[in-house]
Amino acid sequence: MIGLEGLCKDYHTRQGRRRVLDGIDLQVNRGEKIGILGRNGAGKSTMIRMISGAELPTAGKVRRDMSVSWPLAFGGAFQGSLTGMDNVRFICRVYGADPKVAEPFVQEFSELGYYLREPVKSYSSGMRARLAFAISMAIEFDCFLIDEIVAVGDSRFHAKCHHELFERRRDRALIIVSHDPGYIREHCSRATVLVKGKLHSFDQIDDAYTFYQESAS
Repeated sequence: MIGLEGLCKDYHTRQGRRRVLDGIDLQVNRGEKIGILGRNGAGKSTMIRMISGAELPTAGKVRRDMSVSWPLAFGGAFQGSLTGMDNVRFICRVYGADPKVAEPFVQEFSELGYYLREPVKSYSSGMRARLAFAISMAIEFDCFLIDEIVAVGDSRFHAKCHHELFERRRDRALIIVSHDPGYIREHCSRATVLVKGKLHSFDQIDDAYTFYQESAS
């Protein structure tokens, strides 16, 4: 289970302290698919970074009783001076995975070829995204975090990513943050809506969508 308990996040701005998330409570069980709807700037990405552990809350806590991925296709944690394959080995050590199993999978799935032997700082943003997604699939997490629609590479590569995540790992928990209700409806069993720092939960996705539409008017 993943549990968010009274989660708050403040940022300091020139106009003073701004609270982005205010008393967030959420529980995600094994195998559950939950969507988080919110407009741009609502705090969705901040929330998912705190679930992953990449960012700390100002108040409250995140309880993780299962392994959680980083946001898929996010390559911000790569060490730029290391090669793609060196980053694979380093991340495997951090997460306790076997590099000998991960390396051939990443090489085949990412389709980066000889670039895996080049420093990541020479990669385009698309190449970084391919590498990050491939590593995410090489390590078996209990819960995958998806920040907006997973659209990595061309349509063929996108279809391969979709199969790997939504079909081969259909038994895993998913937390999807998006401003696209159709994407949430397709992949989630229930949804929440993030508005003005507050998280509103709904058992029915249609109810969440209605609230989401009304909150924007």
